[in-house]
Amino acid sequence: MTDLPQETGDERVDAALGGLTVLGDLPVAAHVAVFEEVFAGLEQVLASVDDTPDQPR
Repeated sequence: MTDLPQETGDERVDAALGGLTVLGDLPVAAHVAVFEEVFAGLEQVLASVDDTPDQPR
């Protein structure tokens, strides 16, 4: 697996992706639940983009 960048530049995205850090400690069968949780967090960030002032990209 490739290493992910330490930070994306958006604290909300970084927090959501932080959930992936537990994968190494879990059996593969438990990974799906982690991916679903991280995906849900990323969806929330995307949904809130219209609610936030312009940020540098």
